[in-house]
Amino acid sequence: MKEESSTDRSPSAPNFLSQAITSNGLVFVSGQIHTKPDNTLVTGSTKDKVDQIFSNIKAILEAANATLDDIVKVVIYVTDMSVMPELNEVYPTYFNKPYPVREAVCVKALPLGAEIEISVIAGVGTLH
Repeated sequence: MKEESSTDRSPSAPNFLSQAITSNGLVFVSGQIHTKPDNTLVTGSTKDKVDQIFSNIKAILEAANATLDDIVKVVIYVTDMSVMPELNEVYPTYFNKPYPVREAVCVKALPLGAEIEISVIAGVGTLH
């Protein structure tokens, strides 16, 4: 069984996508780019972009009764690997040890011209 979670404190998903799905004690959050809840793209530093992405993820997780501390896996997509040093500086500030497992992938392009997209999987319920 799966259950959809959504919030207006994060950019809305197109009608054919979900912000998050909870299934079997896990919350799967759709990839979030650096857009504000009104869908305007955040520009500026990598830190500014990552801060917005994690603000979106945090809001979606809260709607699913989870927190950033419940994240077990992170997948990061970037259009330019040169942002990774700055991303790696801000990234750990969102987590406590043990850190979630992580992948970072360089892609040709992301939606709306974004430079960074992050998706997460978090545990809820019996995984706490």
